[in-house]
Amino acid sequence: MLETSPPDIFDCQTCGACCAHSADWPRFSLESDEALALIPEKLVAADLSGMRFEEGRCAALTGELGKHVGCAVYAVRPIVCRDCMPGDAECGMARAEKGFDLAGLPAPEVYREG
Repeated sequence: MLETSPPDIFDCQTCGACCAHSADWPRFSLESDEALALIPEKLVAADLSGMRFEEGRCAALTGELGKHVGCAVYAVRPIVCRDCMPGDAECGMARAEKGFDLAGLPAPEVYREG
């Protein structure tokens, strides 16, 4: 039996491009009222449509873009954020817009369950 090593995992915490792509993203879509109540009000857009976008990035994004970033609401982040996967179309578009290298991104199915 051949041993295969697991695929290299892309570290999104060295990027953050998807969180700084557009004021129109991330939008709230399928979140329940209970789920939305867990996101601090100061991080929600004034029109309640999604996350607040300030200074070219999601207000919940911490750290330096392209170096080391995190999400202040990771455990309760919007569904669109949960669905964005390294190497998918949205990831590639955001990385290209920020001038980040696209080489070495995994195929998004690496991260999909079952």
